[in-house]
Amino acid sequence: MTGPRVVLVGPPGAGKSTVGRLVAEHLGVPFRDTDDDIVATAGKPIADVFVQDGEPHFRELERAAVAAALAEHPGVLALGGGAVLAEPTRALLKGHRVAYLEVALADAVKRVGLDAPRPLLAVNPRQQWRELMERRRPLYLEVAAAVVSTEGRTPEQVADAVLESLELKEA
Repeated sequence: MTGPRVVLVGPPGAGKSTVGRLVAEHLGVPFRDTDDDIVATAGKPIADVFVQDGEPHFRELERAAVAAALAEHPGVLALGGGAVLAEPTRALLKGHRVAYLEVALADAVKRVGLDAPRPLLAVNPRQQWRELMERRRPLYLEVAAAVVSTEGRTPEQVADAVLESLELKEA
């Protein structure tokens, strides 16, 4: 298979970047986060892209970043929380080892914080997060080869669960 060994999807606060780095380290491959790619391309933080250029422009940058990373990155790839909203992205994910990191609202709030620069969670973050998950959860499930709960687990335990669920962990 070409492209990433593992792709992580999930909402803000699921720990995709933290867990992704641990999985990459275990597999001895590089880690890449498409949000970092978008920041590099745009030359500004994602929150600024949303505010200054609008969500449609951000989603266009995101689709391009994900397509490029899926085509060229050989390691572990973390996608932004909303990447699965684009049907072309979901189609590109078919055939990849995708793990959906499932996180409870209370845990996401602790990890992300309610004052973090998350444009889609700017007003009434708890309610926004619930609504965001109602829309996105079916899409995460659609693309996932494995669903890994983060509840009550350390990042290391989640990384182990990802490796085990995708059958990449040596006995």
